[in-house]
Amino acid sequence: MKKFMDENFLLQTETAQRLYHEHASGMPIIDYHCHLTPSMVADDYRFKSLTEIWLGGDHYKWRAMRTNGIDEKYITGESSDREKFEKWAETVPYTMRNPLYHWTHLELKTGFGIDKPVSPETAREIYDECTSKLQTPEYSARNIMRRYKVEVVCTTDDPVDSLEHHIKTREDGFEIKMLPTWRPDKAMAVENPAGFRTYMEKLSEVSEVTISSFDDMIAALRKRQDFFAESGCKLSDHGIEEFYAEDYSDSEIKAIFNKVYGGQELSYMEVLKFKSAMLVIFAEMNKEKNWTQQYHYGAIRNNNTRLLKELGPDTGFDSIGTFLTAKAMSKFFDTLDKRNRLAKTIVYNLNPADNEMVATMIGNFQDGSVAGKMQFGSGWWFLDQKDGMEKQMNALSVLGLLSRFVGMLTDSRSFLSYPRHEYFRRTLCNLFGNDVENGLLPASELTFIGKIVEDVSYNNAKNFFRF
Repeated sequence: MKKFMDENFLLQTETAQRLYHEHASGMPIIDYHCHLTPSMVADDYRFKSLTEIWLGGDHYKWRAMRTNGIDEKYITGESSDREKFEKWAETVPYTMRNPLYHWTHLELKTGFGIDKPVSPETAREIYDECTSKLQTPEYSARNIMRRYKVEVVCTTDDPVDSLEHHIKTREDGFEIKMLPTWRPDKAMAVENPAGFRTYMEKLSEVSEVTISSFDDMIAALRKRQDFFAESGCKLSDHGIEEFYAEDYSDSEIKAIFNKVYGGQELSYMEVLKFKSAMLVIFAEMNKEKNWTQQYHYGAIRNNNTRLLKELGPDTGFDSIGTFLTAKAMSKFFDTLDKRNRLAKTIVYNLNPADNEMVATMIGNFQDGSVAGKMQFGSGWWFLDQKDGMEKQMNALSVLGLLSRFVGMLTDSRSFLSYPRHEYFRRTLCNLFGNDVENGLLPASELTFIGKIVEDVSYNNAKNFFRF
C-alpha cells in the first residue's frame, strides 16, 4: 500500500517519477491567469489567520461546506476565523474523492510543511501552527510567491482599473512580474441597461473621453487599452456564456448603443448582436496590440437568486452549462481570420462534452505563424482536477499537439493555490510515463519526452506570451 501524498504522489510508474523529479518539479511557475488581489502583492500583505488566506473568497470550499450541512454563518457569516476553520476541518474528511481533498493536503504540505490529514481532531493544532507562521515575514504575500518559485502572474483587471498596484509593485523592484490582463466584459453587458450606463460613466471618467455615442465608447476603450499596454499587459480575457456571431451592421450597433445608453431594455436579438460586434472589435484590438486573447466560456452563473441577493456574486452558485456554440465559435474565428485579425488565442471550455469539439476547432485556424497559435486551454474551474486535466490533455493529444500546450494556471484568488501547477505537472508526467511503460511511446526517446514535459510546464508559456 502506497503512502498518501508521498514524493511520488500521482506518479504510477518509475518513468513517470523520473520525468517529474528530473524535468518538471524544478521548473518556475508562470501563472498567466489568476484572480489575485493586486493590492496584496503591492503591499506585501500579511495574512491574519489560516482562515483568511485559505477560506476567504474560496467558493470551492464554501460549496463543499454547504453540501456538508454547515450553516452559512460559518462560511461567509460573522463567526470567528477559528470557528470557520473548525467547520472546514469538520468537512474535509467528507471531501474524499473530491479534488478539494488533494488540494487541501497538498497546500498544507507545500505551504506549511504539515503532513497530516485535516480533521476535527487536528483542526486546532493545524490552525494554530499555520496562523503562527503567517505572522512571520517569511509568509508575506510576496514571500509565499517566492516560496513557490513564481516568475510571472497575470491578474484579471477591468478597463476602468487604475493599475496603481501593478505600477507600485514594478517600481518597488519586486523581481516577480505582476502584469495586468484586460477583461472588458462589462463593456458588452447590455442586458442590464442601468448597470451598463453606470459603467459607461466610470469609463468616461477614467479615460477622460466624453461618452455619448458608440464611437465615443470605442475611443475610450482604446485609450484604456493603450494604458494597459504601457503597464505591461500582454493578454486579454473574456468571460462569456457562449460565443456570439450574429450578423449585424454598423448602423444597427450604433442604434442599439443609443437605446441601451438611454436606459431602454433591449430585445434578445439586440443583445446578441451587440455582444457579437463587441467580441469582434475586442479581438481586432487584441490583434493590433499583439496580445493573446483568452475566452472562458460555458458557465451558468448565479443560479440561486435568493442567495445571490443575500451574498452577492462569486459565492459558489455557478454551474457547468450546455451551449450549442460550435457554429458561432467557427464563424467568429473565421470572420477574424478572413480579415487577418485573428490574434493568438486560448479557448477554455467548462463542459467536458466540448473537449473534442474545441480541440478540433482550434486546428481549423492554426496557420503556421506561431507554434500553437490557437490553444485549447487547460481544465478550467470545475475541470481543474485530475480527471478534468487528463480528459483535456488526452483530447488535445489525439486531435492536436500536446507538446505545444502552454500548460497550467491557477485561476485562483488564493496565494496558496500554486500547488495546482504541481498537481498538473504530476498528472502530465504520469500520462507520458504510463505510455512509455506500456510501449505506446519509445523509452529511447525519454530525453525528448523530458523536454516536452519542461516545455508544457514552463517553456511554452514563457515563449508564447513573450514574458
